[in-house]
Amino acid sequence: MAEPDAHRRRAFVIGHPIGHSRSPLIHGYWLQQAGLEGSYEPVDVAPDDLPAFISSLRDCSSGFCGGNVTIPHKEAVLELVDNVDETARQIGAANTLWRENGQVKATNTDAYGFTANLDAGAPGWESGKTAVIFGAGGASRAIIHALLSRGFETLHIVNRTEARARSLAQAFGPKLFAHGLETLQECLRGADLFVNTTSLGMGGSEVPDIDFTLMASDALVTDIVYIPLETPILAMARRQGLRTVDGLGMLLHQAVPGFARWFGLTPQVTPELRQLIIADMEAHS
Repeated sequence: MAEPDAHRRRAFVIGHPIGHSRSPLIHGYWLQQAGLEGSYEPVDVAPDDLPAFISSLRDCSSGFCGGNVTIPHKEAVLELVDNVDETARQIGAANTLWRENGQVKATNTDAYGFTANLDAGAPGWESGKTAVIFGAGGASRAIIHALLSRGFETLHIVNRTEARARSLAQAFGPKLFAHGLETLQECLRGADLFVNTTSLGMGGSEVPDIDFTLMASDALVTDIVYIPLETPILAMARRQGLRTVDGLGMLLHQAVPGFARWFGLTPQVTPELRQLIIADMEAHS
């Protein structure tokens, strides 16, 4: 099959289900702003159909040049593509695919999105050396990768199940330390950064009281959840006088590298794009 037309490239986001994804809104906005004829399309791919979809990307029969991967396929695609870069390998999941020289290649841009969001919202944040990561699920792996790449020296992983935190710490090396929930306050003492990677606070779920004042005087609290925009954890930190950065920017910034690769243009994360997504969130709340 011939390569997709460079003047009208098509990209995708695959998941199952896929209707919840805001990626088409983000990439559609950038395509419109740049005056490009390309498209970015949501495609519902059931788990059993994933191998065939990847094959169709490889041989160009799908007409796509690449795209994004979301739940539940982010781990499964690692076994199906031809080349997995070191970032995706360390995180254990891929969210961005592209076709190059007859191969399907994979990376993960979540760590980039996380750090770019903090760079924009709290310049100088990486001068800290100690972070507390709340939660030890799949999402925390990208955060760990990001913080290690920015020179953090001590990462405390606090999780309801300490054994899961310990497994994560062992996977990433000697700078990580595993803890159960009962030691959260002690871990916060003098810490420079707190990152919530759990779903606590979503859908009205209860959030434990956290004393963020134990952290360093210029500490930052952030949440990778962005619905609601100010999560209960961020609201708690703000009331205690700490700097906060919401999680929406991570969603927006992680989309930048993929767009640049598929469409040959590096887009900007602007206040207008942010407001577009916030308006869509409010319309569907």
